[in-house]
Amino acid sequence: MKQSSHLLRKTINSQRGVAAVEFALVALLFFTLLFGVVEFGRVIFLWNAVQEATRHAARDAAVTNFSDDAAMDQVRWRAIFRSAPGPLVLGGDIDDTYVRIDYLNFNLDPVDTSLTCPSQNISTCLSDPSSVSCIRFVRARLCDPANEDGCDAVPYTAMVPLFSPFFSGVTIPRSKVVMPAESLGYRPSQPSCSPPP
Repeated sequence: MKQSSHLLRKTINSQRGVAAVEFALVALLFFTLLFGVVEFGRVIFLWNAVQEATRHAARDAAVTNFSDDAAMDQVRWRAIFRSAPGPLVLGGDIDDTYVRIDYLNFNLDPVDTSLTCPSQNISTCLSDPSSVSCIRFVRARLCDPANEDGCDAVPYTAMVPLFSPFFSGVTIPRSKVVMPAESLGYRPSQPSCSPPP
């Protein structure tokens, strides 16, 4: 009898060790799967957030004075759903410096905004709507700020470092929104700027 109770205790103690090992294996698999689902959800969120950010930027830029740097900063901040500089929520490195706004003429070629202002643009467009210096459209994109000249896709940075090797080389899909230029911030009470040289 004494021997059987000793054998029973030994069996129970060995079972506790097996349960701990089984739990560790199952927990490892469970948490890997859980963090994988969270990371995948974040990828989908960023794809949608980038689309919405460019839409917001284009819409705001169409009615904001492009010669007012403070107002344009606010357009970029609002595009990434902020009221001050900072990163996009759950966006990793993406911040307002990624928002690129271009003003385009009728042929969708960029217009140099340093040579005009909203009131001058209205005069130019009224006199010659197909002029290369008449701003007709606003384009907003999210671009990697490392490349000033082009618009490289934004690389995806994994939130969980364990998954970084799986996402190396993955970029967030490019998002580009083109909208017709509206007032560009022009107000009738505004003084007109001097014409370009």
